[in-house]
Amino acid sequence: MKTHLTELLTVAAKTIAPEFNSAIVLERPKSAEHGDFATNLALVLAKPLKQNPRAIATQLIAALPASDYIAKTEIAGAGFINFFLNAQSQQVVVRDILKAGNQYGRNNLGGRQKVQVEFVSANPTGPLHVGHGRGAAVGDCLARLLDANGWDVTREFYYNDAGAQIDNLTISVLARCKGISVEHESFPENGYRGEYINDIAAAYLTKHTVIADDIEVTASGDIDNLESIRAFSVAYLRHEQDLDLKAFQIKFDVFSLESALYTTGKVEQTVQALVKSGHTYEENEALWLKTTDFGDDKDRVMRKTDGGYTYFVPDVAYHLDKWNRGFVRVINEQGADHHSTITRVRAGLQALDVAIPAGWPDYVLHQMVTVMRGGEEVKLSKRAGSYVTLRDLIEEVGCDATRYFLAARRSDSQLIFDIDLARAQTNDNPVYYIQYAHARICSVLSQWAGDKTSLQNTDLSPLTNAHETALMQRLSSYPEVVENAATELAPHTIANYLKELASDLHSYYNEYKFLIDDEAVKIARLSLISATQQVLQNGLDLLGVSAPSKM
Repeated sequence: MKTHLTELLTVAAKTIAPEFNSAIVLERPKSAEHGDFATNLALVLAKPLKQNPRAIATQLIAALPASDYIAKTEIAGAGFINFFLNAQSQQVVVRDILKAGNQYGRNNLGGRQKVQVEFVSANPTGPLHVGHGRGAAVGDCLARLLDANGWDVTREFYYNDAGAQIDNLTISVLARCKGISVEHESFPENGYRGEYINDIAAAYLTKHTVIADDIEVTASGDIDNLESIRAFSVAYLRHEQDLDLKAFQIKFDVFSLESALYTTGKVEQTVQALVKSGHTYEENEALWLKTTDFGDDKDRVMRKTDGGYTYFVPDVAYHLDKWNRGFVRVINEQGADHHSTITRVRAGLQALDVAIPAGWPDYVLHQMVTVMRGGEEVKLSKRAGSYVTLRDLIEEVGCDATRYFLAARRSDSQLIFDIDLARAQTNDNPVYYIQYAHARICSVLSQWAGDKTSLQNTDLSPLTNAHETALMQRLSSYPEVVENAATELAPHTIANYLKELASDLHSYYNEYKFLIDDEAVKIARLSLISATQQVLQNGLDLLGVSAPSKM
């Protein structure tokens, strides 16, 4: 319907302003008394036509082609045009949904351009924690949304398998191999103390073989071989994280290793390119990047006095590699603690002078998660020793509830994950409430036992009561919600929409019967709830949450 109105307004605009070639904005008014859609087109045309906006609005309405769906138009305020649609326009969405099926709400705005979504990207130093889980939920939802909006999406996981944290992992496993307890004074001060370290040590000593993504590593069992311990420990934890992600139903297309940026020479090549570009200088035996040339508050050290590179240098090399792989757009979903790296990475990419757009890549940063049970914060996992793991949460409340709760709030807001609420089979639990709406519809359609395809060409004129109108209006807004959620990189808006749609359905279900004697009304209502079922299913799929037929 929005497309239909846009086409009508385009004709009207060209009638009174033949040179018109701007985008037309149509929005849904916050109040129903202002109609179904509103446009500011008259205000946009006021300056080039040098006329009063209300006078232009009158001309636009007069020039609108005939439409079977417009009940009336009104001019409001300074010159806004409000459109009031008739019942037929609201009913047509039911037929559209039933014909489109799981494609309803999808579009081709991305034009199949290549976009990469990098998310989770945890150091292979321990099990994934609940913060990684939030990144996994948000990142995977972003990928699903972009795919629904016509982008060619690649999901990527970047392992920081180099640096001091991996060194600490190695010496922690070595200490446990030697039988040194975490309480002993000789255990590494910055070592990892979770039970999983003991598991790695035991597997190493028994010469276990692990497979992680594209590598297979067999432990040598030699406690004097630090490199062997390092390689095995990293592979072991990569495998463990793979299991965490599998339990969370997350799949990646590409796994990248920080260490590979060094072994392939990409870090050194990037540094040399930055030096050649003229945006570096040496001072106090260190190599600096002039990040202040690109908006940073101060220049940053690239190569330290000991010859090692600071952490943002491989990040620049990694993102140059992304650019060279042909990604028009890159979105990094990371924790809020990565905020300080954004300016540095973008500055490094700009300093390369290779035509990477300013502001590339995009970032979506999520805030911390607090896990609650029984009104008290849950802080520790026996397995991890210092934090709540993602797998703990999945085992407590299930994959569906975990994914929904972690994605259902704005990523830049702190999140309280209430285990008791996530487990509750009541209407207070939003994911249960939404899934129950879907199951309720399935139950009615199962009792009817008719051919659902026959509902596609139903006479929908009996759908006239307030509950039916509200439900059809909600269904018609779904494509816009999907488009806006992708544009704003905000998957939580899908979760909010589904709660509202479920509320509309439950209200309708509680007020009216569907399997009634009046055949025309029955079939019209079944068509409406069947369309609602489809949109609930489509929306839940964007969140990676199942749509059960029974509960």
